[in-house]
Amino acid sequence: MSLIKSISGIRGTLGGKIGDALTPLDIVKFTSAYGTWVLQTSKKEKVVIGRDARQSGEMVSNLVIGTLQGLGIDVVDLGLATTPTVEIAVVLENAGGGIIISASHNPVQWNALKLLNEAGEFISAAAGQAILELAEKEAIEYAKVGSLGKYHKDDSYLQKHIDLILALPLVDKEAIASKDFNIAVDAVNSVGGIAVPALLKALGVKKIYELFCEPNGQFPHNPEPLPEHLNVISSEIDEGDYDLGIVVDPDVDRLAFICEDGTPFGEEYTLVAVADYVLQHQAGNTVSNLSSTRALKDVTLKRGGQYFAAAVGEVNVVTAMKEHNAVIGGEGNGGIILPELHYGRDALVGIALFLTHLAKTGKTAKMLKSGYPNYHISKNKIELDHTINVDLILEKIQERYKKHPINSIDGVKIEFDNEWVHLRKSNTEPIIRIYSESESQSTADFLAKKIISDIKEIINEK
Repeated sequence: MSLIKSISGIRGTLGGKIGDALTPLDIVKFTSAYGTWVLQTSKKEKVVIGRDARQSGEMVSNLVIGTLQGLGIDVVDLGLATTPTVEIAVVLENAGGGIIISASHNPVQWNALKLLNEAGEFISAAAGQAILELAEKEAIEYAKVGSLGKYHKDDSYLQKHIDLILALPLVDKEAIASKDFNIAVDAVNSVGGIAVPALLKALGVKKIYELFCEPNGQFPHNPEPLPEHLNVISSEIDEGDYDLGIVVDPDVDRLAFICEDGTPFGEEYTLVAVADYVLQHQAGNTVSNLSSTRALKDVTLKRGGQYFAAAVGEVNVVTAMKEHNAVIGGEGNGGIILPELHYGRDALVGIALFLTHLAKTGKTAKMLKSGYPNYHISKNKIELDHTINVDLILEKIQERYKKHPINSIDGVKIEFDNEWVHLRKSNTEPIIRIYSESESQSTADFLAKKIISDIKEIINEK
């Protein structure tokens, strides 16, 4: 069993002992701390909540609702809702914050509380630390009977979300409808099974094959939208007559596409393709995290913009986007952030922009992908003994490669012409994650193995 408390929220597996798993008591304690922080910082007595379809969601939601009401906070409950829908609702409701009950791409036994500020964005590190301290000190004061919070259920926000997407100048419903696309959707039996087909229908798509779109929380495969988990939809597309496959994670903030021949478009290239379309019509800058493909930089420079790298994590990407006035950004895990809509990863707006791009080019998904720089990423990790000083290892790696351009805002990223290696330590385990990218998979793998060899040498020097 696992319980992880961090500056971004609390997540864990269901069932077990207090403090060792995500138990009802832990949920109440952490929600109490967050609600107290909302009251102290925003002075607004309203919080929006929503959840994905995992089986523990209703139980966790009930605990969260009751706790917030006990603090004197009114609750607007969106029920089954995507993460970006909750983010949008926080602003439209003029709420003090929001809680998304979802463990994102984690397996079914996990759940989490993902915390938003009054701007509908993920809380900052400082805010997260303040909430952790409130929870630890149990410095909570609950409301008296006459001041308890009110409860309101509102299921209108998916349509409001879709309407906002349709109103974007870069989304062309007529162009999409004219192509008569035949699209397969894998929503891993979560809220995407409601949201994605609804969006597609609103965009004029009539041929939709719904695969794993029953929001019952029974994930039919690993919910992280990686190629190795998408064999069923890939086979369906390969054997059928489809133009595209769309895959989302349980809370619909990550997006992956399958080409018309059943091959992956590439999760890293979701942002690349959408950014390319946006930059063709709106000059500006882009941002992604340090572990994302170099192809976004290439596309951005080609379109006359500037590219900036941020530390891993949505809140870091959003901060950098604001700083550099980026017109689009996100993460290589299929996360699209379009500031014109809101500052949050949003698979729904990514779908609308990608389909418009596909429709206007007249290309197939495979043809579209072939027009972008062809990079390959190798993702590895090395597990270390608890006694090893991980920070010291990263310092020595940086010293070894000091003749190369190095970015140290988040671990160590070393640039080698058109190749790079990024080393990041885990905040919860003695692990160093090693991502590398090159124009060939074999070279990317080689770079990762070389760094792993260097780490082993450094350890043996002691």
